[in-house]
Amino acid sequence: MPGVLSSKVLSSRGLGHEPLRRELLGGTLDLQLLRRAAYSARDPLQWQSLGLSLERQQGVHAIGSDRREDFDSWPGTLALTPAGVEVFSESPQGGEYLLLRWLADPQALGIARGSRRLQRPGHARALALGRQARRLLLDPNQDQLALEQCALQFAGLAAFDPAPAKAARRTEFSRVLTLIEQQYAEPLSLGELAACTGRNELRFLRDFTRAIGMTPHAWLVEVRVQAARRLIERSDLPLAAIALETGFAHQSHMGSAFRKVLGLTPSQYRAGF
Repeated sequence: MPGVLSSKVLSSRGLGHEPLRRELLGGTLDLQLLRRAAYSARDPLQWQSLGLSLERQQGVHAIGSDRREDFDSWPGTLALTPAGVEVFSESPQGGEYLLLRWLADPQALGIARGSRRLQRPGHARALALGRQARRLLLDPNQDQLALEQCALQFAGLAAFDPAPAKAARRTEFSRVLTLIEQQYAEPLSLGELAACTGRNELRFLRDFTRAIGMTPHAWLVEVRVQAARRLIERSDLPLAAIALETGFAHQSHMGSAFRKVLGLTPSQYRAGF
């Protein structure tokens, strides 16, 4: 979700969609995990922030002006928004998003102060730290030290240069992301995914990993876990049925993926939701 929404707007996403939020380092940092939900908000920013897309999401936004533009934010997209930049963002579906705000001068923490909004897709280090932060936030027995350390490491990514735009590559890999979104429950092959881009399998594997920050298989597992999470949250279906519905071979297969991605078993996730 390019931009930042106020806590008031975030909490209006609906029952079960409130952000997981922790103030860290004595209230110096504000870390939030925004759940997937439709949103529409305009919020004048008072603090520098760093955001990371954990899921793909599409919508419209306006940054520092009233000019609305379509956006397609891929997983692994890192966005730095300096203080004073007003952001409007709207999406009919949203997507899971990690947001870190500095509630004090970032330079006091040894973090670079941003002067303009930057965005970079395919940031593998950011995606790895974002997934780690998600596991720590979801853990019912939160480790304060580990969470603060992860948040500071994530904050340290604020000093980055935007990647050069590659429109052709974005078009090609958008087709791959869409195919995975639509057919995640089916057995997909590397050859089938590579064919969407006209590349051979080896080149596709290298380029997709560079563009997204994860391998095609790792991203497919992530999408399946996200789909299973939503079914667990919104239905009473048995876990075995949810596993088959979302493309896992069986319940144990889904359990292994949940533990690796979220640090919880499906049963623990259902009990804590």
